[in-house]
Amino acid sequence: QVQLVESGGGLVQAGGSLRLSCAASGRTFTSYMMGWFRQVPGKERDFVAAISGGGAYTYYSDSVKGRFTISRDNAKNMVYLQMNSLKPEDTAIYYCTAASRLATMPITPTSITYWGQGTQVTVSS
Repeated sequence: QVQLVESGGGLVQAGGSLRLSCAASGRTFTSYMMGWFRQVPGKERDFVAAISGGGAYTYYSDSVKGRFTISRDNAKNMVYLQMNSLKPEDTAIYYCTAASRLATMPITPTSITYWGQGTQVTVSS
């Protein structure tokens, strides 16, 4: 069992930056591909970014590529999402996720084993 707890969301102006953090419980953290999804009301959850168990491989949606950076610290069981050059369309609830290390791209919500409770990110214009 893995529990995921996000933090770092908030309100920021367009062009600004935020860093989301995700604390994971459990002793098998490196067994999981960690990632982030986001969701706006009335829409499905969308893939944002993912990182392999050892941290060597990262994946991004086209909408955030070049602006967001995912990273992990396996010694601390932490995952981070550095979000730069934020746009109003980035406004959403952001969820930390854990998927099997065997998961392949594209990662969909059905690939996810564990979800965090979500943290709100609001970007004002």
